[in-house]
Formats: sequence, C-alpha cells, structure tokens
Amino acid sequence: MLDKVISYLISQFSLNASYSSASLSNLSWLKQITNNVKLERRLSLGEYKRAVSWSKYLVSSGGEIKAKGEEEEELEWSADMSQLFIGNKFAMGRHSRIYRGVYKQKDVAVKLIIMLFRLKHPNIITFFAACKKPPVFCIINEYLAGGSLRAFLHQQEPYSLHPNLVLKLAIDIARGMQYLHSQGIIHRDLKSENLLLGEDMCVKVADFGISCLESQCGSAKGFTGTYRWMAPEMIKEKKHTKKIDVYSFAIVLWELLTALTPFDDMTPEQAAFAVCQKNARPPLAASCPKAFRELINHCWSSKPGKRPDFDEIVKVLEGYAASVEQDPDFLATYEPGRDRGLLRCYLGCRKSASARS
Repeated sequence: MLDKVISYLISQFSLNASYSSASLSNLSWLKQITNNVKLERRLSLGEYKRAVSWSKYLVSSGGEIKAKGEEEEELEWSADMSQLFIGNKFAMGRHSRIYRGVYKQKDVAVKLIIMLFRLKHPNIITFFAACKKPPVFCIINEYLAGGSLRAFLHQQEPYSLHPNLVLKLAIDIARGMQYLHSQGIIHRDLKSENLLLGEDMCVKVADFGISCLESQCGSAKGFTGTYRWMAPEMIKEKKHTKKIDVYSFAIVLWELLTALTPFDDMTPEQAAFAVCQKNARPPLAASCPKAFRELINHCWSSKPGKRPDFDEIVKVLEGYAASVEQDPDFLATYEPGRDRGLLRCYLGCRKSASARS
C-alpha cells in the first residue's frame, strides 16, 4: 500500500503543481516499516500532537491549499490525505525536505519535493496555483494561445517550415531543457505535444506529469512514456539519465523539419521494436539542412554517452543563429567540411579538454 501511496503522491503533487509536494520516500528505514521491524524511536504522543496536517506545506501563490477534513470514499490506491501528518524535518536536499510523519497511525517518511513552483524561465510554462478538492484536481498555469507545437505542425505542409524558423523554435526548446536539466530535473516525455506556443511563436516546455529529479530516477521499469519519442534505454527499461531528453529532442527537431509524425507507418510497439532491435530512426530527407542533420545524428545516438548535453546543444544552435545573422542562407548552404562543422568542432574541443585534464 505504501508503494501505491508513494506513486500517487508523486503523480498528484510533485510534478503537476506549482507548490511543494508530498511523497513518501523509499528510504531504508521506511522499508523497515513494511517489514514490521521496529524503528529506532517511534514518535512520542507529544510529537504526534504537534504534527500538523500536510496542507500546511502546500502553499501556492493563490493561497493555502487545505485538505478536506471528513472521511471520503477514495480509490483503493489513493492516499487519504486527512490521515497524513508531518512532524520534524530530519534531512534535506537541493529540491526536497524529508520529514518524519504519521500516516494512518504508522511512522513514515514524508518527502516534500520543491520543484515546479521554483521553475522560472521564459521557455518553461509558468505555474500559478493548484487545488485538490475531490472530485476536482485543478492545475492553473499560464494560457498560451498558440496551442501545442504538434497541432501547429500538423497544420503545415510536410517539409514546409523555413530552416530559420526551425532554428528559432529549436533554440527555444533547447534553452528550456537546458534550464530544466540545470535544476536537476529530467522531463522524460519531451515531444511536440508537450511543447506549447505563445502568440509570438515562443516555445515553452510543458506537461511534467512523469518528470523526476535526476537523483531519484532509477530504472524505467513500469515506465509509461511515448514510444515514438522514447530513447532506446528507456524502452529497454534500463537506468536512464538526462540524455534520454536529448534523444527526444532529436525526434522533435526531426518533427520541426518534416511536420510529420515519427514512425507514422508503424504502431507505437513496432516503432519501439525497430528503435531497440534494428537501431531504426525516422528518415532524414536529402533536403534536410546538413547543420541539422549533423546535430540530430549526434543527439539520437544509440549510446547515451555520445549524445551532447543541452549546454552543448544550445551553444551550437546559438552559433548557427549568429551565422544566420550574417548570412540568412547559412543553413541552406552549410557544409560540415567547408565550415568545419560547428557541432563537430565544439565536441572535438570538449573531448580534447577532457583528455588534457
């Protein structure tokens, strides 16, 4: 039951809200509870009385979010939040605070994950407030009139977006992901449907429903993502890093260039099999600008270690943008050999620096 509570709390509070969230951590001493092993010291009656409702810690810009006091019928896997009380803090990290607590008269660990309400970046959707009042679960964030990037692309003719517009959109996405990774967060479901457009064609990364802190993302066992955009190590349910988002970025960049759905001639399951077993990738047309082809091939490498990180991706894309400022036809005329390949040059410099150190 505790595992189900953990999953519920993470999905409902830590990733889709603009406030601190509560989730029960799978700590070693928490495992002792499930094994009926006595803790070093149980909460005293005084500590229990001084413990407060979890709602004290869920404060948004719209005011305090209060739990419902009376009993209510909930799904078998749901947590009865009126039975959760939080005591003294005993540990903390960059994005979390861990408290001793009581859930249905059992000692538990309560982790409050401070994530989305601290995210402030022009390429990350802004969260304003949230409300949990059964039967309504409400998330309030900024409205973006342009809708999803996927909807926009499906209104375009295939291969019709100008390379300079593709570059502009790609830079927005990369900067948003660069910031997200700098905060220690892995998105895990980066795709055009989860990228929103403002009126000025500014792209913002959205939908953090299955995101996680990098320090707490284990294997992908039981993970439910979107196969067409999913890195092979995720499909294989292996341990994953931030590089899974880089792979997904490559698929999104392919979408921008084609205005098509990746692997649209396959079912999601067939696409997953092709990616893992045949190292398949969506086809790059002969007309694909070589600057983008070079970047995409690096980003969707089957080996995570060979993929660049978003710091590198942003630097390369901004280098392309600077070249476009001087020559609007740069992307159409770019030749890796002639122009020395900005990405190849940068990665080469990085490897040389690493070797020297």
